Amino acid sequence: MFADTAVIIERNLLTVRRIPTLLISATIQPLMFVFLFAYVFGATFGGGSYREFLMAGIFTQTVVFNAAITTVGLANDMSDGIIDRLRSLPMSRLAVIAGRVSSDMLLGVLGLAVMVACGLAIGWRVRGSALDAAIAFGIIVLFALAMAWVGAVTGLAAPNVNVAQSIGFLWMFPVTFLSSAFISAQSLPGFLRPIAEWNPVTAVATACRQKFGNPSPPDFPAPSGWVAEHAVGYSIGTSLAILAVCIPLSLILYRRSTN
Repeated sequence: MFADTAVIIERNLLTVRRIPTLLISATIQPLMFVFLFAYVFGATFGGGSYREFLMAGIFTQTVVFNAAITTVGLANDMSDGIIDRLRSLPMSRLAVIAGRVSSDMLLGVLGLAVMVACGLAIGWRVRGSALDAAIAFGIIVLFALAMAWVGAVTGLAAPNVNVAQSIGFLWMFPVTFLSSAFISAQSLPGFLRPIAEWNPVTAVATACRQKFGNPSPPDFPAPSGWVAEHAVGYSIGTSLAILAVCIPLSLILYRRSTN
């Protein structure tokens, strides 16, 4: 299986090398969000203190949006005949999906590195220890892996590339923006507040802020509630739960597509 997965990873990375514009969504798009929120909205939300608060949310938002790369990539493979060719070979079915997820994860790590450099350029700093920073980035990578498998399920379930792209962004935007990625969940009204507080995106962003040592801006309500108090454990637990559901589900969808 591992050799088969490596072959798929190599194939997908060669595609990126031949079509470098595929890197845009993994690198340029996150930079646009950084400058948009840091300087367009940031002046209203708190300037420099908001920029430090912002970066953990940007990291989390980007790994959610990167699931679209896996969604569209798998849907495209399903429609252009590549999957049919792979089915005729004596290779693991899981390797086909895992290879796509792994290659997209490598692009995601590249995008994360670009964002870290961008964050440092606009004044973001890690105030915690090196170990705390490593834990924070580990949480982000684990959540990125979970989101990539969600993208795989979406891509395999969609009948074509256009539908896959539409469905992907249909869930990504509310999941990302109905959270504390860019604002305080405590500022949301009515039933939106508990939804945002229990959103895994909120947990990941909050856990990373805690580990990076980036507090909320002075005008923002401080995070409170069970999730805020157990953000690290909750973010890791939800990521593992998503993986436990999406990996077997993607295999089921893949097998059904062969019939």
